[in-house]
Amino acid sequence: MSINAKPFIEIRRELHKIPEPGFAEFKTQRFLLDYLATLPQERIEIKTWRTGILVKIKGSNPSKCLGYRADMDGLPISEETSYEFRSIHPGFMHACGHDMHMSIGLGVLTHFVHNQVKDDLVFIFQPAEEGPGGAQPMLASEEFHEWRPDAIFALHIAPEYPVGTVALKPGILFANTSELFIDLTGKGGHAAFPHTANDMVIAAAHLATQLQSIVSRNIDPLDSAVITIGKIEGGTKQNIIAEKARLEGTIRTLSMESMQKIKSRIEALVRGTEAGFECSAAIDYGSNYCQVYNNEDLTREFMDWVQKNDDATLIECKTAMTGEDFGYFLAEIPGFLFWLGVNTPYGLHHAKIEPNEEAIEVAIRVLTRYLTWKSS
Repeated sequence: MSINAKPFIEIRRELHKIPEPGFAEFKTQRFLLDYLATLPQERIEIKTWRTGILVKIKGSNPSKCLGYRADMDGLPISEETSYEFRSIHPGFMHACGHDMHMSIGLGVLTHFVHNQVKDDLVFIFQPAEEGPGGAQPMLASEEFHEWRPDAIFALHIAPEYPVGTVALKPGILFANTSELFIDLTGKGGHAAFPHTANDMVIAAAHLATQLQSIVSRNIDPLDSAVITIGKIEGGTKQNIIAEKARLEGTIRTLSMESMQKIKSRIEALVRGTEAGFECSAAIDYGSNYCQVYNNEDLTREFMDWVQKNDDATLIECKTAMTGEDFGYFLAEIPGFLFWLGVNTPYGLHHAKIEPNEEAIEVAIRVLTRYLTWKSS
């Protein structure tokens, strides 16, 4: 199958210029709708949901509906790439490949507008994957319910794999994740009189160290879990004892039982910090994403299909502690997510990431041929 990916590479570059935060993807939605308006309207139906879009292509004799999801939002990162098409939104960047995910979705969608298959297809452009989480509310929406697919698929770019490869595995692919925010409030004072204050920088430092004992001493060593404190804020000046401090981090586990255990232990340690440092504390778990669990049968079927065709090289990968809210779709609808190799030395969420755009053609070819085969 010959694929002309050039228009979709150009689309990716235009989308790259306009990264937007979750549920504020107004320019992105407008760009996608303007493109969809150029396609034969008698072949497609379009619904919007908040800043997201659903597009249905009617099959010739449908017995099922197949879905593809692309995420839309950018990240609060100041871009440091060498691109001529860098972000025009200061402080925001498409550093996780969502611009490529959308352009690939449009490429596959465009193919099927002009090449009808037997089954219905629905393309889901989902906002707020990076936060606060768009999958769960979109899944529950009336718009999605009306076009709910019987199977659903997605991809995510993978910097570490070569262009021309797809990587996945049956079962759990990505972890359960939760954000973590802890605010400590004590009593500020002059640095010369520490006995009159309750120092929240010291309390935060002790708590950050204690949190690292949870995985090593409270979680089964045959399980996998991560607690990372990525940011600590506290104090205003070098000679003022801090009244407030804030810890920000992330929790990642391969089982819900471990997630619940970790949160229970965090709460116990925070209560101990309150008692030990005579302060008050508040915990906020922010956005929580469930694991990405690839349907065993569909994933094996797809892997076998890839191996029998010459559109991509298959890699059976390991589970990653990455988080992705596509897991909410897979918790209710059978399907899978696969990694798409883009061969770049910089990782996801890095200010210098430059995915190889040749991967766009690979993905469009794999998905169009697979969905055609799946619908036959």
